[in-house]
Amino acid sequence: MTATLRQTATTVANTMIEGASTASALIGGAGGAYIGYQLAPASWSEGARLAFAGAAAVVGAIAVDGLAELLLAPLRRLMRRSPLSVTRAPAPAPADTLDEALTQVAAATEDDAANHAAGASIRIDHGDNFLRNEDRWRGYENGEASFYLAPGVWLHYRSDKDKHGYGDPRFTLLTGDGEQPVVITGVEQIRHHLAARAAGLPAVPVTADSDMADVLDDDLTGVHAV
Repeated sequence: MTATLRQTATTVANTMIEGASTASALIGGAGGAYIGYQLAPASWSEGARLAFAGAAAVVGAIAVDGLAELLLAPLRRLMRRSPLSVTRAPAPAPADTLDEALTQVAAATEDDAANHAAGASIRIDHGDNFLRNEDRWRGYENGEASFYLAPGVWLHYRSDKDKHGYGDPRFTLLTGDGEQPVVITGVEQIRHHLAARAAGLPAVPVTADSDMADVLDDDLTGVHAV
């Protein structure tokens, strides 16, 4: 199952859950209105009976929706915490030659790099629909990967070893117009960079403590980041 198909299935599942919640409230409201109208004394005026039925409808909707939520709440948590499993492509057949084996391993290394880049991107993007989409990462045999952002702009990933020997993800913004690579520590820096380029301003990703932060925030007012 690809990331796009997985996202579509998740959206459909969430829609069904919310639809069930709405339906339970409607059923509870309709049932409450009917029961309330039937229980209202016949001696009451029609307006009073309808008002009583309306109050009963509200109570019924809240009660039934509350009961339904006992079942739907765990499903919501499950959809948030446990994305649908991914069906992996079948492994290639065993290689007959060394060259064929090298080709297979090279492809696997590229896929592995793209997967690592997507997983490590949570360091700078806590969303789940952009940088964590492994299908948009292009992996390379050296373990690095790149993410195409816009014409002439890529996000580059590599993993350096820290002092304990563990991988330390590094993300860098690269451009095709000779600008110096810029270390990225948050997705907001990418937004500033793209918005600046769109406005014809110096394409410098800013951070909260950057001297250019206030300048770019003023200049980019009203500019929609691509």
